Amino acid sequence: MRDADILERLGELGWELPGLPAPLASYVPVKRAGALAFVAGQVAMVEGRLLHPGRLGQQVPVEMGQEAAARAGLQALSAIRDHLGGSFDRLVQLLQVTVYVAADADFVEHPTVANGASDALVAVLGPDGRHARAAVGVASLPLGACVEVAVTAEVSEDPGVMTNADTGGRPPVA
Repeated sequence: MRDADILERLGELGWELPGLPAPLASYVPVKRAGALAFVAGQVAMVEGRLLHPGRLGQQVPVEMGQEAAARAGLQALSAIRDHLGGSFDRLVQLLQVTVYVAADADFVEHPTVANGASDALVAVLGPDGRHARAAVGVASLPLGACVEVAVTAEVSEDPGVMTNADTGGRPPVA
């Protein structure tokens, strides 16, 4: 993917890439293993404050959960970009997104909430943002967040190596 294209797309959507929040505990924001980049779970933060704290159901409506999931997904992109040296040029595609939803026991709209993250990531990255996904209901999340989003992405190990993303989905020609 091309960094300038992604930043332009964010602008077209009227969005900005959020700053990367500092880790809340003893972990790193992104851990690489070969061509895989594992992004630590992101809770939606705005100006250092939790966005829409509480549990989905009686405390937080679905629409606010979707907004928090979208924000957390964009924070995951910020983490990837920072890990790759401040550029998306080595990002190949997203592979897996896991959305944890803090919810009341009778809440059943976890996939609808998770769509907030999925839809935002695809809107920004296009077809390479499509991913496998799990939406998981939990009793609570760090800081009282309503959602937490974790992402696994494929990245190019060598910035000089062309990827399928660089060739419109076709294998690169040597």
